[in-house]
Amino acid sequence: MADIRKVTDHFSVAPQINEDDVDEIAAAGFKTIVANRPDGEGGVDQPRMGAIRTRAEQLGLTFVALPFSGAPTPEIIERTQSILSEAPAPVLAYCRTGTRSVTAWALTHGGQGMGEEIVEAAAGAGYDLSSIQGLL
Repeated sequence: MADIRKVTDHFSVAPQINEDDVDEIAAAGFKTIVANRPDGEGGVDQPRMGAIRTRAEQLGLTFVALPFSGAPTPEIIERTQSILSEAPAPVLAYCRTGTRSVTAWALTHGGQGMGEEIVEAAAGAGYDLSSIQGLL
């Protein structure tokens, strides 16, 4: 069962999912899945994006691969912003723990003066982004 953590009405995150979780994700009303975890990062037992993509597309969901390691780069932030503005919502993004995905989402709001609101939304989903509040 996927550990889905709602950040906003349009965006949620989860630790690593597998293809069996996709049915639950679709039933929960998600329209898009964003994969932020590179294949193989967790070794040979990590579920692969291909199987997750296949199941998502069988169920009519949009699947976007945007894997990255470490802190999101300006390019990743820009691509995340583009995905979130164009993809059908609600969106579920996943990585190893969800932190990478929620951080990329938060940084799409950089310079908008929404630091406190963004940090609170992330905290409500179980993520402490207080260290980047100044960037938001």
